[in-house]
Amino acid sequence: MTAVTRTWTGRILLLVLTLAAIAFMVLPTLIVLLTAFKSQANIDRWPPTLLPGAPTLDNFATILDTLPFARMFLNSLVFAGGVTVLTLIFDSLAAYALARIDFRGRRTLLLVLIATLMVPFQATLIPVYQIVADLGWVNTFQGMIVPRAASVFGIYLLRQFFVALPRDLDSAARLDGAGEFRVFWSIVLPNALPALITLGLFSFVNNWNDLLWPLIFTTTPEMATAVSGLSLLTGQSGTAPYGVMMAGALITTAPLVIVFLFFQRRFVEGVATTGMK
Repeated sequence: MTAVTRTWTGRILLLVLTLAAIAFMVLPTLIVLLTAFKSQANIDRWPPTLLPGAPTLDNFATILDTLPFARMFLNSLVFAGGVTVLTLIFDSLAAYALARIDFRGRRTLLLVLIATLMVPFQATLIPVYQIVADLGWVNTFQGMIVPRAASVFGIYLLRQFFVALPRDLDSAARLDGAGEFRVFWSIVLPNALPALITLGLFSFVNNWNDLLWPLIFTTTPEMATAVSGLSLLTGQSGTAPYGVMMAGALITTAPLVIVFLFFQRRFVEGVATTGMK
């Protein structure tokens, strides 16, 4: 076998593996999309079919009639958007201090923060809920948003990006009379825009898709998010109208796709450059 033949064989094999991986990842989304337009009779038929025999919009009409879905959609936007804004503010401030300010115990504090990532989320859920209940914040936006106002992952991500920025920029700004906050606001943040967008996307997507947190901290359908509201469709017997749930899932996924497509270049840039020297 010649070198050219081996090269083309390798490329073809790589192409086949890539297409197989893409199909593996896209197939679940395709099933959700097609099931959302199937009638219940078409969903229950055996053997199952991938394509809907007669596409229908009944599932979308049912979910809008059964649930206050517009309000739930707004709740998701407020919850995910509020957490994202606060996360960017507090994480960037903490990351700046850990990356650009020299103080005693900085390294120890960073190691302690990283160590908290190993603590399971479920281990702190009950204490956090107790604090929120004592404050009277259950079933409120502040009860859902404030406990998630900062994340160790976000602090570490931004810290790695801030460390990579040249310190000469800080020195030049201080020679011109800039204070610490001015350096942070006018020098560091503008140069860290890709990392901020990356963290913002991670935060927004994770909180938008979160099921457990809104289920625990809300008690009425009017305060439920779009994702947690879909669980209300499950009957007492544990059965769920799959077509209606797929329609709801399709609606809740659409904003995430739009946001990612809009910030795709910045997201890839942020992931590629975070932590580089």
